[in-house]
Amino acid sequence: MYFSVLSIIFIKVRINVKWEQRKLGEISTSFSGGTPSVKNKSYYGGKIPFIRSAEIHKDKTELFITENGLKNSSAKLIKKGTLLYALYGATSGEVDVSNIDGAINQAIMAIFLQKDNVSFIKYYLEKNKYKIIAKYLQGGQGNLSASIIKSVHINLPFTEEQLKISNLIT
Repeated sequence: MYFSVLSIIFIKVRINVKWEQRKLGEISTSFSGGTPSVKNKSYYGGKIPFIRSAEIHKDKTELFITENGLKNSSAKLIKKGTLLYALYGATSGEVDVSNIDGAINQAIMAIFLQKDNVSFIKYYLEKNKYKIIAKYLQGGQGNLSASIIKSVHINLPFTEEQLKISNLIT
């Protein structure tokens, strides 16, 4: 039901509004994180929630890292409200807005939009998850990359229209 309502809204708006096609990388900046070495136990058990791809829909994490773990790895901090996109394995293509502040690993891409509505882009990526996976993950359980996701074309109405659509969906 959810996706059929979403599809109807996208179709209805497309008929009434001229949409622009842009690559996600043209309307955003992004980065991925990293994982502190598991060999160094002092990097774990701290106070920084460590968000892994299976946890992007959750409001808590099972794993926490220390400041040293953050400083001595490629893990990156994100704030609540950041758009997160899962790149690897079974969660490839999952997308959500972070419910917590925390650090992310290399399997997650944080996306920061220049002006477009976060909810609209999230729903667009959700709606097109299987198209993206079918195009880029052919055969088996593969990985997406930041460059692949940045090259994904997004059909965009004006920002005002994005907000109206997002308000209808949420």
